[in-house]
This record gives sequence, C-alpha cells and structure tokens, in this order.
Amino acid sequence: MFGKRGNDDGNRSTPAFRPPVTAPSPAGPSADTLVAPRPAATTPAPAMAQRRPVEATPSFAPEPKKVQRERSESYYDTKSQVFSALIDTIDLSQLAKLDPDSAREEIRDIVNDIIAIKNFAMSIAEQEELLEDICNDVLGYGPLEPLLARDEIADIMVNGAKNVYIEVNGKVEQTSIRFRDNQQLLNICQRIVSQVGRRVDESSPICDARLPDGSRVNVIAPPLSIDGTALTIRKFKKDKLTLDQLVKFGAISQHGAEVLKIIGRVRCNIIISGGTGSGKTTLLNCLTNYIDREERVITCEDSAELQLQQPHVVRLETRPANLEGEGEVTMRDLVKNCLRMRPERIIVGEVRGPEVFDLLQAMNTGHDGSMGTIHSNSPRECLNRIEAMIAMGGYTLPQKTVREIVVGSVDIIIQAARLRDGSRRITHITEVVGMEGDVIITQDLVLYNIKGEDQNGRLIGQHVSTGIGRPHFWDRARYYGEESRLATALEAMEKSTD
Repeated sequence: MFGKRGNDDGNRSTPAFRPPVTAPSPAGPSADTLVAPRPAATTPAPAMAQRRPVEATPSFAPEPKKVQRERSESYYDTKSQVFSALIDTIDLSQLAKLDPDSAREEIRDIVNDIIAIKNFAMSIAEQEELLEDICNDVLGYGPLEPLLARDEIADIMVNGAKNVYIEVNGKVEQTSIRFRDNQQLLNICQRIVSQVGRRVDESSPICDARLPDGSRVNVIAPPLSIDGTALTIRKFKKDKLTLDQLVKFGAISQHGAEVLKIIGRVRCNIIISGGTGSGKTTLLNCLTNYIDREERVITCEDSAELQLQQPHVVRLETRPANLEGEGEVTMRDLVKNCLRMRPERIIVGEVRGPEVFDLLQAMNTGHDGSMGTIHSNSPRECLNRIEAMIAMGGYTLPQKTVREIVVGSVDIIIQAARLRDGSRRITHITEVVGMEGDVIITQDLVLYNIKGEDQNGRLIGQHVSTGIGRPHFWDRARYYGEESRLATALEAMEKSTD
C-alpha cells in the first residue's frame, strides 16, 4: 500500500486533500474525540436491491452490462450515502493526528456504526468491500488502490470516471473499476500531483508527476480532456529488474546481457532508443547497476523515475511555470547546471529537445559513461532524431559538423521494442563507428531475428551475433581489463548463433 493521504470529499466543500497524517501523541486521542455528536437515529433506508455477491478483492474481468448497471444503482448509491454520513460524523482534524493504521481502524469502526444505524442490508463480503473502498477514498487513492497493489500491471489508464483500463503482459484490457463521479477522479489526481508540489486545474490542466515508488503519472483535465479527467500511470515494479531477470523474460540472451554489462562497466556513452512502452527506462535502470559505487552520478528527469542503487547520486527534476508563467526550469537548464556539479556520469531520463546538444557536449568533454533515452524506432532513426533536436535548439551548424559531434560523443545505441504480441525485446546493440564523407557509419553487434510464432500467437525469435570479433570499443574494454570477458561473450554468442 502506498503512503496515505487526507480525505476525498467528492462534491462536498471539505478540502480535497490534507497533509500526510502524523504519528499520534503519546497519550493519543480517544475514539470519542474523533466522532462529532450524531443526530437522532434516521429513518432506515430501503434495503439494497438484490445483486450478485461481490468478492472482497474486486474482479477485473468485464462484468455483464446488467450487473454493471445493477452495481451502479445499488452499491455506488449506498457507498455515497455512507461516505456523506462519515464526513458529517468524523472530526478530520483529529483523524489527521493518527498514524495510517490507527486512522484506518477508526474509519472502519465509524462506517460499521453508520451501516448499522441506517440498517443497510449487506452481506459480509459486500460490507468488507465497502469498508475497504471508503478507507481508500479517505486515506489513499480511492478506486486506484487495488490496481496499484497488483505488481503485474504495467499501466493504468483512466478515461473519465467510468472507464478504467490496464495493461497486463503487454495487452490492454478494461476493468470494472469506476469512480463515483468526475469530481472524485479530479480530487484524487490533485492529491497525487500535490505530493510533488504541482497542481492540476482549469488554469493548468496538464501535469506530470510521480507516485512515492517512482511510478510516472500524467494528468490532463477538462477543458482539454472533453470526457472528463484522463489519468495515466506507468507503474514501476516493487522489485527492481536486473539484466539477469530480463534474460529470463527473453528480452535479451545470456551472452547479449554479458555484452551489455561490459558496455556499462567500461563507461561507454549510451543512447537507449525505442518507442513508447518499449522498456527504455527499465533498461536504463538495469544498466545503471553496473556503475561503480564510487562514481558521482547526476540524473536529470521531467519526473523522477530512475531508481539508482549507487550511494553517490544527485537527482534533479524539471519544474513547470507558475500561474504567472514564471519560474520554469527546463531539462536544458538542468543539464547545463549539472555540468558545474562535478559529475562523473550524467543520466538524462528522456531526451526530447535541444538539451541533447548539451548532453552530447558532456559526453565529449570527460563525462564518459553518460546515458539517455530517445523515442525512435531504429538506431539509424535515433541518429536522425538527434540531428533534428539539435536543429530545434536554433543552432546553425553545418550538417557535417553536427554529425561529427554525434560520432565523437555516442558510442552505443541500444534499441528496445515492444512486439505485436506484447513482449518487449532488445532488438539491436549497435556501435557508432565513425564517418565516411558526410555519412555516419554504424555496425550491429547483436540483432534479434524473429523466426515465427507459436500456437498461442507468441513470437519466436533469437538474439544473434553479427560475427564482429573485435568491436570498435575494444580498446576501451582493454583499458578497463574487460577485453577477455568481452571476447568470450561475443565468441559464445557467435557459436550459439551457428
């Protein structure tokens, strides 16, 4: 479970979120102080309409339309009544003084009292689900909590209050999760972005943020999003992936992973190229595991996602402009500044503009082993995009000069791809060799060849060596004492290809 926040009030006038709860005083407030005086017993509400029993953990399989309609007319109506009664009853200022577990227990006790007073006809499973949902609404991320708890989910996509999709194993599927209304969805979005000092409203309807575990969050709200607030969460696994785990998943072969480990170890300048959702950030995290622990590493990101394990890491994050359009700090500002911070490696989470020129300059001026990611579909296209992004910065350098800078800066391009069956693969490990005339020359060390597909539609392929016995970075590997290990890995890959 992620860190707990304040209340979500739906359409009520109570604040949409509160500061994180703090530990109680030694004596601790009594239960009586949490509950305001209740009015006289109300007339029992009509019993809920008959509906299918609900499990304690929500099902994510699509429900029949009749069941969904029945659920919306009964369960959500009951939940709304109980939630409104809870907000009228509980003392939020006292609740904020409790630790998360104690606050959850207090809310459960009060909700049980409300259910008894209003005489709702509910099964034990329904009552447990209602209790958990309301606790999540008040202290957490509401309906998103069960999705965030599932480690196998890669993406959560909320298209307004009524449509929630998830990506599992590379495939997108619709869930039965829904929000009470668009206001509840917007309140939860505000709660998320406020944790990193950002906001989302009509005056600033687009926002990038992150969850406490580093998961990337994007929010776009009305009036830009016509059908209600759109929320997208790129989840990070609780257990950080390694190259050895990528081998088990088939993303790269054992010998190919050994080559990548050596590339990270000998401080090659690396660009990771790939499309959206291809696993660029995951691969970048894996490669940083092979940075020496004594090195000073500085990361620059739009929203901090990288999870480096080294002790000497400085994390920098961009900042959007304020309401007056002032105070913006761009990626280029961060890259320029980190050059004055004595970095040994600079890692740019995502290169998408003129900051690429500053990164190339850093790679070429003593910051060997720097890394970045770029959206592109092949190593050759990656080089073309670098040229285009330099032009975006307003530089009027001759094309040949720009390409000479690229060749002198970038050593390796690693191409990641998400295939049509949803699997993610490293498809190229490519060296930038030099220039012939005005053309940049590259050579592939490792390729992924697709051979066909099995009876379940899963693609079958193999990582193969291109037969280059001595790559261009051989001298660098020898400098770091890794040449014999590199030769062994390339030789073993070539034999496995044969």
